[in-house]
Amino acid sequence: MANNSYSGVKNSTAMANHDGDFGCSLKDLRALMELRGAEAISKIGESYGDVQGLCTRLKTSPVDGLSGQPADIDKRKQVFGKNLIPPKKPKTFLQLVWEALQDVTLIILEVAAIVSLGLSFYKPPDAERKNCGKAAGGVEDEGEADAGWIEGAAILLSVVCVVLVTAFNDWSKEKQFRGLQSRIEQEQKFAVVRGGQVILIPVAEIVVGDVAQIKYGDLLPTDGVLIQGNDLKIDESSLTGESDHVKKTLDRDPMLLSGTHVMEGSGKMLVTAVGENSQTGIIFALLGASEEDDDDEDEKEAKKKEKKEKKSMLTFRSVLESSHDSYTVAPSNKTKFKLEFSSVGLVMSAITVIILVVLFVVDTFWVQDLPWDTECTPIYVQFFVKFFIIGVTVLVVAVPEGLPLAVTISLAYSVKKMMKDNNLVRHLDACETMGNATAICSDKTGTLTMNRMTVVQAYLADKHYRKVPEPELVPAAIMDILILGISINCAYTTKIMSPEKEGGLPRQVGNKTECALLGFANDLKRDYQAIRNEIPEEQLYKVYTFNSSRKSMSTVLKNPDGSFRMFSKGASEIILKKCCRLLTASGEAKVFRPRDRDDMVKKVIEPMASEGLRTICLAYRDFPVSEGEPDWDQENDILTSLTCVCVVGIEDPVRPEVPDAIKKCQRAGITVRMVTGDNINTARAIATKCGILQPGDDFLCIDGKEFNRRIRNEKGEIEQERIDKIWPKLRVLARSSPTDKHTLVKGIIDSTVLEQRQVVAVTGDGTNDGPALKKADVGFAMGIAGTDVAKEASDIILTDDNFSSIVKAVMWGRNVYDSISKFLQFQLTVNVVAVIVAFTGACITQDSPLKAVQMLWVNLIMDTFASLALATEPPTESLLLRKPYGRNKPLISRTMMKNILGHGVYQLVIIFTLLFVGERIFNIDSGRYAPLHSPPSEHYTIIFNTFVLMQLFNEINARKIHGERNVFDGIFNNLIFCSIVFSTFVIQVVIVQWGGKPFSCVGLTIDQWLWCTFLGFGSLLWGQLISSIPTSRLTFLKSAGHGTQRQEIPDEELEDMEDMEEIDHAERELRRGQILWFRGLNRIQTQIRVVNAFRSSLSPYEGLEKPESRSSIHNFMTHPEFRIEDSEPSIPLIDDTDAEDDAPTKRNSASPRNVTPTPPSPTPSPNQNNNAVESSSNHLYVEASGAAGTPSAPGSPLHSLETSL
Repeated sequence: MANNSYSGVKNSTAMANHDGDFGCSLKDLRALMELRGAEAISKIGESYGDVQGLCTRLKTSPVDGLSGQPADIDKRKQVFGKNLIPPKKPKTFLQLVWEALQDVTLIILEVAAIVSLGLSFYKPPDAERKNCGKAAGGVEDEGEADAGWIEGAAILLSVVCVVLVTAFNDWSKEKQFRGLQSRIEQEQKFAVVRGGQVILIPVAEIVVGDVAQIKYGDLLPTDGVLIQGNDLKIDESSLTGESDHVKKTLDRDPMLLSGTHVMEGSGKMLVTAVGENSQTGIIFALLGASEEDDDDEDEKEAKKKEKKEKKSMLTFRSVLESSHDSYTVAPSNKTKFKLEFSSVGLVMSAITVIILVVLFVVDTFWVQDLPWDTECTPIYVQFFVKFFIIGVTVLVVAVPEGLPLAVTISLAYSVKKMMKDNNLVRHLDACETMGNATAICSDKTGTLTMNRMTVVQAYLADKHYRKVPEPELVPAAIMDILILGISINCAYTTKIMSPEKEGGLPRQVGNKTECALLGFANDLKRDYQAIRNEIPEEQLYKVYTFNSSRKSMSTVLKNPDGSFRMFSKGASEIILKKCCRLLTASGEAKVFRPRDRDDMVKKVIEPMASEGLRTICLAYRDFPVSEGEPDWDQENDILTSLTCVCVVGIEDPVRPEVPDAIKKCQRAGITVRMVTGDNINTARAIATKCGILQPGDDFLCIDGKEFNRRIRNEKGEIEQERIDKIWPKLRVLARSSPTDKHTLVKGIIDSTVLEQRQVVAVTGDGTNDGPALKKADVGFAMGIAGTDVAKEASDIILTDDNFSSIVKAVMWGRNVYDSISKFLQFQLTVNVVAVIVAFTGACITQDSPLKAVQMLWVNLIMDTFASLALATEPPTESLLLRKPYGRNKPLISRTMMKNILGHGVYQLVIIFTLLFVGERIFNIDSGRYAPLHSPPSEHYTIIFNTFVLMQLFNEINARKIHGERNVFDGIFNNLIFCSIVFSTFVIQVVIVQWGGKPFSCVGLTIDQWLWCTFLGFGSLLWGQLISSIPTSRLTFLKSAGHGTQRQEIPDEELEDMEDMEEIDHAERELRRGQILWFRGLNRIQTQIRVVNAFRSSLSPYEGLEKPESRSSIHNFMTHPEFRIEDSEPSIPLIDDTDAEDDAPTKRNSASPRNVTPTPPSPTPSPNQNNNAVESSSNHLYVEASGAAGTPSAPGSPLHSLETSL
């Protein structure tokens, strides 16, 4: 049939030499898509006759679509373009190298090295040399003096190494994110009709002439013209800014635009423009052109500045500046934390340089009493340059630049691994925020249950069947109405297909509830497809599609005699309220009074619901010719006086892995709440099966109507205090509308009842879940059942729609936090020791025991290698055994501070012992007070080697941050860690034995190597000693990473806050598991909000972090304007629910097991955090379509130095 519709097209178009023999050119179609409403209709009428004529010109059939032959598809791509918008070019490796070179500390080092290099070639006359002071002379070997250039060259070389490593990190990061972006795009598929069959194809494969099926929740991937529509409403706010939904009909406005959302209804459209020629593509082209045109000098300057801000991960300070620019909500703790380190480093390096210069000047011109000789000036300058280089290396080591890199690597690694666990992360910070989640509001259908629905019970012909009745038991009159109603009043896109494997279950395609009804028709040995073939979708007179406010779907058929019959289906209590008759066994309709309805609810619906079945009522209504055609827009008048045909009970079994996953969540301190549109009895039964409700628990299980009654005041306004009375005990919210879900999420997030701000994750699949998903700290959308709108509003997509995948996300989130803490613990130890050694050594011996090149090598170990090794630790189940840290948890806990100080003391004692008495211990020449250009000494080589080996062994200690004894536990599960530690050791051996002058090293003997290794290994033994000291005894320890001080909280209250525990294994050993609480509860928003930092340095892959990636047509302007009227008390069509459902269902008992404890006096604490959070989330919400990517996840510790790490 598809081929017939093309016949004769060629002859009709022969007169116009159009593109590729199609009846209209690309230019014509572009011009057509610029028009709207009446203009567009008249243009179609003039040029093509009607939409049918346009289909003919494009050689397609409105019923069967394209033939799908590869040659035809390729030709269309050639003539009309592909449905792709070319992404922005990635930065080349050389560009990344250039950006890495912009680092200030590196530039200073480069300049100093070049000056040093230049001066090393200057030779003063030998005779005068002795007049330049002791330090200048004393080099007998001429070759040694000639080798003065080596140090400068070595510094330059190590700078090149650092730059290349940084550029490579950035490059691989960019590659990873682009891969992730393309993965997200490949996941997007769309339904088109080809060769008469509906098939799902990747969005990029859609071509002009395709007939696409559109439905509620879709994000339109192309421009098109409507062929047929049912109750179709589109949100065009992303293109027009108008928030009102636009009704699309053939006679008023048939133009559909890419990047807009289908908010209601369904239909078919003819694709007329794709990719760069679609409306979204044209806007992209304009954006791209304007960027290229403006490349004048000012622009270049601005770009340079921007590049500096978006610079590589090398400098901690770059992160600090860029993170400060990107948020303006509150002074960030992250920034404070970094500023402290940067300023300490700057002060230390400045003091080092000043002391060295002063000592040199005093010694040379006062103690030795030498005059300033012009011949000696270059030698003095060389000294000053050497001092300057020492100062800069102190600065390089003092600033923990590896932190942003560690965060980036940890997040990128987690995101990659989470894909295998069915979590597709769209916004990076969500991954880490999830580790701090305290509450999960989950949907029921598909997430907790399998979303494979079957009808298992039915009430029809006055009889309640406990299993599907045999066809012969159903009266013929009822059977015909029932099957006709099911066949046409289910979306035609919903089908039951034959199983993929023999003996398997039939495949359900489309809406699963409708699949259950079609399966019911099959069980009654009737063929719904035959009826659909007889009455194609085009012949349906009017369709009221299902939406969350109607909770029902109705389809109107026009009979040959001019009368109408409407079939309706929907939630049983809603449809039954609108029924006034009931079909009896004889096929007659008897009167159905409210009393009968109450009986049916008690005897049929409640028993079904208490078994966890979803109840659906099927009904119909006749409109006789005598009454004339009704006004179909008056929905309330139409959907009334129905005749009930049947009530079915649909089973959706709980996923077998869900009860265990919920148990894990509860053990990890996360409260799981079920928010569902189902009947309260069904919801309670499923919640009990899942383990959300347990017999004997004092928890609330209420429906949407009761929830609204409790949270609104007399004026119908929502009050936070009222919500605060409900949410801590609420476990099930049934018959809820999307507005209720949003209200609940917002209420929990804004609540100040608990000291700790709640971090809420929400799952959603429908278009109307968008506001709740955006409001939540982490929004999970369903990959299979979710609509495009829900996916766009979410942070993570569950590719298998399974609740247990959320538990994996929690595990990964906590792992990211712990990985960064491990890295910090390791790096700060190295920082503290290296700075003190360089500083004191320089002040006492006028030379740093660790040379510039050695410092750069140590910096490379502790930055790049350590961040790779420690940030890629795989998560373990034990992460789920602790409560969430909470957003006020300091970044460096007291146990970590104990470890940092403890190991710092050990390392300093060893280094200073070697520095001042090492030559006597090893019986070698002293390396102190060596003159300029003197050869490397064994003494200083041993110090350098011992220092590096202590770091290597301490890296193993850093794997545990809660004071665990077994630091080797699971070490072989992380091959990256093992290989990095091993390769670092091998490189160290090479540097020491063969590094020579550039690394200021001399080869060591086996004995010396064994001593160095033994002293390094001592770190592990010392670590055991440290972990034996209970943190609680060390009262002087403070946790770090604070922002503004909170008012001190009285000790009595502190003792109640057991959910703020810090794990300390030493304390557990001493006190049989009694766990410490924090003493200094200034626990502000901790973690390092590196996400922003790293967001600014990742500009090319914004696609990953922001829903509106500029490289993707589908992610452009994709935020429908969600409007939630909190103050509107009316909840559509649910407010007249039965009285039985009004009473809140409590489980009476005295053991509140999982109740979140409310402090005795919930006085609103001076919680500046909440205000900051609110303003921050509002600030981001406003910008959501433009800049901020994800609404700030204030619960994320990674996001919390401003809002949390």
